[in-house]
Amino acid sequence: MSLIDAVIAVAAIVCAVAVMCTARIGRAPALGLLGAVALVAVVQWLREGFYWQFFTTYLVLVATAWFAAARPSGRVGGIAARVGVGMLVVAAAFAWILPPVPTLPAPTGPYPVGTETFRWVDPDRPETATDDPADHRNVIAQAWYPAAEPTGSGSRYLDGLGQLPARVSLIPSFLMRGYDRIDTHADYRASLAGDRDRWPVVLFSPGYGAPRAFYTGLIAELASRGFVVLAVDHPYEAAVVELADGRLVTPVEDFPSDEAAGERYMTEQQAIRADDLRFVLDQLGRPGALGPRLSGHLDTERIAAIGHSFGGASAAAAAADDDRIRAAANIDGTMYGDLPNRTLRQPFLLLESEHDETGHSAQFLERSAALLGRLGAGGFRFEIVDANHYSFTDAPLFLSGPGRFVASRMIGGSRGPAPTQRATADIMAAFLSEPLGGPRADVVAAAGAHRDIRGGAVGR
Repeated sequence: MSLIDAVIAVAAIVCAVAVMCTARIGRAPALGLLGAVALVAVVQWLREGFYWQFFTTYLVLVATAWFAAARPSGRVGGIAARVGVGMLVVAAAFAWILPPVPTLPAPTGPYPVGTETFRWVDPDRPETATDDPADHRNVIAQAWYPAAEPTGSGSRYLDGLGQLPARVSLIPSFLMRGYDRIDTHADYRASLAGDRDRWPVVLFSPGYGAPRAFYTGLIAELASRGFVVLAVDHPYEAAVVELADGRLVTPVEDFPSDEAAGERYMTEQQAIRADDLRFVLDQLGRPGALGPRLSGHLDTERIAAIGHSFGGASAAAAAADDDRIRAAANIDGTMYGDLPNRTLRQPFLLLESEHDETGHSAQFLERSAALLGRLGAGGFRFEIVDANHYSFTDAPLFLSGPGRFVASRMIGGSRGPAPTQRATADIMAAFLSEPLGGPRADVVAAAGAHRDIRGGAVGR
């Protein structure tokens, strides 16, 4: 929330409470004060446009002005007016719960961050989500990389801003009108840092239905630490994706109600996602596919695949069938098909939110244990206490601090997204260091630097 947003929200509520609760404020001073706040609101509107989050705040200003001017007489009238304005005051707190422009944590690594998005078409795979036989699979990858220096150009947070569908991952899109002003802490097409000739690569797959944008905080943090992270969108499953031809597509989902059919559906989707990740791997070796800044500067011998939720399962599935992937990590993802009974040849990391907070399913626990019991190169398993399933994403940051506190009381996640993502990045960077060509790092010590993280090495 910007300073001007905060001033309007606080001033409107303070004015309403002061006018309703004391008779000492005369009509002229009250209206003058309200006029000043309204003037600031007009300036905000002219500078930034209309935010739905502030609709009730504007109503509070109007209702308080009416109350100050009319001074309703009589006991019943006075009580009714105060109750009405009071209800609006409570509603005006909405701007504090769901700020119009969320604030993402700034990366802490030694590098500024650059970003660029690539939209490819796989000519060898038809798009099974549409009825057009000429339609081929699109794969979108946004590169986040160590930059030479910040340029101040910024970058767009989410595909399709200005033409979003009615909902984006259950969030009404009209509440996202200000998301074009989110600071991603990355500059579009900034120059790649020059202190290495080739940089290690990390493929990232989001959770089921989630756009890649919702992981910007975690991904930018990893990029600032010296990894080129390619965050992949999976069209027709992600909430909103811009294809190579500029079309904006939304989920095409026919999830079966039958449990067995649902299992088969998720197994098929896992395979599609794994193929998407392997297609991105193919592009790394194609001359010029990643543009003039990145082409020829990525270490195609040092690649990892990671992801959150269903994306974590997809990363493991891609690693199971592709030796180009040197390490894999699953953040809180349930695996499907025969994957839990496969033997991964690469080092593997399982990061979990707290079991009691998230309520992991029996399938998640059983399948994770099965895979960890068959690791060919060993790995690690950690449970982050006081984190829930969404703590790894930007979603909690769409709420203000008070809003996150209320949400944590209801669904868990009291550790908070920024501390959870910082711990995740520390563990992930230590785990990926040796497989991606760096020095051997103490992964257990990296986890131990943060409070209440359970687990350690497995399969060794």
